[in-house]
Amino acid sequence: MQKIKNMSEESLNKTGGLDTEEKIKEAARTIFHQKGYAATRTRDIAEAAGVNLALLNYYFRSKEKLFNIIMSETLGRFMEKIRLIFNDPGSTLEEKIGMITSQYIDLLIDEPEIPLFIISEVRTNPELLLEKLPIRDLIFRTIFYKQFQQAVAERRIDAIHPIHYLMNMIGLIIMPALAKPILQSAFHMNGDAYKELMENRKQLIPRWLYTIHLNSNQSDNEK
Repeated sequence: MQKIKNMSEESLNKTGGLDTEEKIKEAARTIFHQKGYAATRTRDIAEAAGVNLALLNYYFRSKEKLFNIIMSETLGRFMEKIRLIFNDPGSTLEEKIGMITSQYIDLLIDEPEIPLFIISEVRTNPELLLEKLPIRDLIFRTIFYKQFQQAVAERRIDAIHPIHYLMNMIGLIIMPALAKPILQSAFHMNGDAYKELMENRKQLIPRWLYTIHLNSNQSDNEK
């Protein structure tokens, strides 16, 4: 039998072409979500996608490459959502933080491997990660940044670099995601209980951030 890697373009189209590729990626996303990256086998993904292992290897070559493609695409879609929130003229600074927090938590619930993917990319190829995540443009070329500057000028929040605000937000979101196995084991949480905990943080994190960065002079005046 002719090997998959030698198949012609015509025969690939007959097997599904792009549809087959997307089917493999969707199956992989589900399996990575259920088992995690380390416990997932390419054979598991092939079976879930309804294709043979040779066809999967033709399209993606390795589990690592397939994982990286899926995570990169997911991050790209997420960053586009963040860009739209940051440039929304109809929402306040506080509302933007609430929306971003909610979107980020939803992402980590749906894609629990994202934090480990980012850490791996930071270690191995930080320049490539910055291409995927245009963080500087998202901060300094948005309505969010103008609103942040205005809040500082009005002394509603401390005069700090906006990255402190975002780092605190991301830390409050990501750490429970990274610690999920520990939290579930230590507090006997099942998946639903953990999800409820993260859902609660959608309301709590914006309040905590406001309290942390509230201008001290304003805080004194409110007493």
